[in-house]
Parts: sequence; structure tokens; C-alpha cells
Amino acid sequence: MTLEQHTQQLRERVGEDSGLGSTLKLDLSPDGVIHIDAVSVPNVVSNDDKEAACTIKLSVATLDELAAGDLAPTTAFMTGKLAIDGDMGIALKLQDIL
Repeated sequence: MTLEQHTQQLRERVGEDSGLGSTLKLDLSPDGVIHIDAVSVPNVVSNDDKEAACTIKLSVATLDELAAGDLAPTTAFMTGKLAIDGDMGIALKLQDIL
């Protein structure tokens, strides 16, 4: 999927109130970013490159696998397919959305 398709899919999954209660950024360099602002309701999902309490760095291909359920987030982390910078608790909450 493309960055735009992933962004739209996350908008649908996040909805009005995802329960994250914080900000999270998926850094899909070089393709771009997906930023989730879940501090206020309604939550906002955009491609703006803003600061976040938690940044997850991964490729679009890895996000494809995670979204399809073909790769577990823990496995992706342990094998180095994704890296987490910041509040790990927020990253763990993202599992429920994906």
C-alpha cells in the first residue's frame, strides 16, 4: 500500500477517540510520516512531520505486513524491522489499533 492508503486506513481505525491519549509518529522514511494526535477528541491523523511522544521508525513494507496481520509487532521489534524512540507504552497501545 502507499503512504496515502496507510494514512486513510489509520484514520478509519483511529476514529474519533483511539484511546492513545498522546501523540505518535510513524516515520516511514524516505516515503514520509503518519502523525497521530490523540491528545484531544476528535483524534487527528495526518502526514505532517510534527514532534511526538513516541516515534516508530519502519518501512512501508513492514507496515504492510503489520497491517495485514502477517507480522507481529513484537517480532518486528525483535528482528529490527522497527525501532521505537520515546514512550514505549504508547507504542504498545498502537497494537490494538493495528
